[in-house]
Amino acid sequence: QVQPVESGGGLVQAGGSLRLSCAASGRTFSISAMAWFRQAPGKERGFVAGINWSGSSTGYVDFVKGRFTISRDNAKNMMYLQMNSLKPEDTAVYYCATRLTPAYSTFVRDYTNWGQGTEVTVFS
Repeated sequence: QVQPVESGGGLVQAGGSLRLSCAASGRTFSISAMAWFRQAPGKERGFVAGINWSGSSTGYVDFVKGRFTISRDNAKNMMYLQMNSLKPEDTAVYYCATRLTPAYSTFVRDYTNWGQGTEVTVFS
């Protein structure tokens, strides 16, 4: 199994950037689709971005398109989320998730392994 560990969260001013990282141990990393989800206080966890096993296919929720970029490096067992032009409404705990299929999904229920989350706070 792939066990994810997130890092890179923090406090940033609106308009700034952060790069989240997800380190995932396990021999099946390179054949696992991965995704970033986020959960703001009082809200449900929701899909942010996903990437297939090879990195050739990615997808984003509408409100981060053009601002966030998901990528992965299978040689290093790493996944990343570059977040630019951050807004206060991006404030949330961001989670890395994996599933043992080639294609990513936008649904929480489809992921089997989750990290503990990394907190992102954007102030205006």
